[in-house]
Amino acid sequence: MTTSSNIGSPIKVSVETFYVEAQSQPEKDKYVFAYTITIKNHSLCNAKLHSRYWLITDANGKETEVEGEGVVGETPTIGPGESYKYTSGAVLDTPLGTMQGYYVMRNEFGSEFKAPIEVFRLACPNILH
Repeated sequence: MTTSSNIGSPIKVSVETFYVEAQSQPEKDKYVFAYTITIKNHSLCNAKLHSRYWLITDANGKETEVEGEGVVGETPTIGPGESYKYTSGAVLDTPLGTMQGYYVMRNEFGSEFKAPIEVFRLACPNILH
């Protein structure tokens, strides 16, 4: 599944999700998902990814908030018209859930702004018809 968002932000975020069956243990309510994020800078100046915020919700309504500096140990600077791509993951107690959030970006002049990440679904194959 691929989704993208660009709600009034010069940064466009696209997401592709994958169920990682080999690392999951459904009998123990452990469902592992990977997601690949592509961040594209549509502004006219550099934008540095400073921090991230995620709200992860499973099918039981359990919410987990994740905040931190950078992504996958990096704080990339993305030039005008350039993209940055990374893959990370999440573990849920249910075979279905959602993620949403934002990146805190800084432009080359030091101004901070949020790049929203619209809600996207994490789902085992064939869980939804």
